[in-house]
Amino acid sequence: MTRTRAGPIVLMGVSGCGKTSVGRALARRLGRRFLDADDFHPPGNVAKMRAALALDDDDRRPWLERLNALLRHAQAKDEAVVMACSALRRRYRDVLRSRVRGLLLVHLAGEKSLIAARLAARSHRYMPATLLDSQFAALEAPDDAEAAITVPIDAALAQTVERVARALAVRAQSNG
Repeated sequence: MTRTRAGPIVLMGVSGCGKTSVGRALARRLGRRFLDADDFHPPGNVAKMRAALALDDDDRRPWLERLNALLRHAQAKDEAVVMACSALRRRYRDVLRSRVRGLLLVHLAGEKSLIAARLAARSHRYMPATLLDSQFAALEAPDDAEAAITVPIDAALAQTVERVARALAVRAQSNG
């Protein structure tokens, strides 16, 4: 895997915005390891979501702490990663960022109608489309203080990945 001093990239947004698809493609393009936060939910969280029940902060806390540990471990090994994680609220993103240098947020943003159509056309192993309203209700879009990149998802996958890669390149040049 690529070794780098660059911080981890976290693709965030509501269910159905393309975090996993964009994340996998972006990780391949950048030579980074891909981590899907959905793979690290404890069984109780998965069961709750399968039952169409939204997670609360008590459900999310241990999961977010585990994700933070994964990010810190990758960084300690100087391993570059892209992580797909909903990270809907600022306090969730704060947990992810804790003791992680240079974490960069990329918010994949789209209209609710577009995302609802995408959810209707896919099957997820546990996240039903009926939870989309709760996802949008919980979403706190990153503000200027978080210095996140926001990328619209109204294009095909390849175009969205290109948008993210270009935005990352611009960010790197302005910080370099």
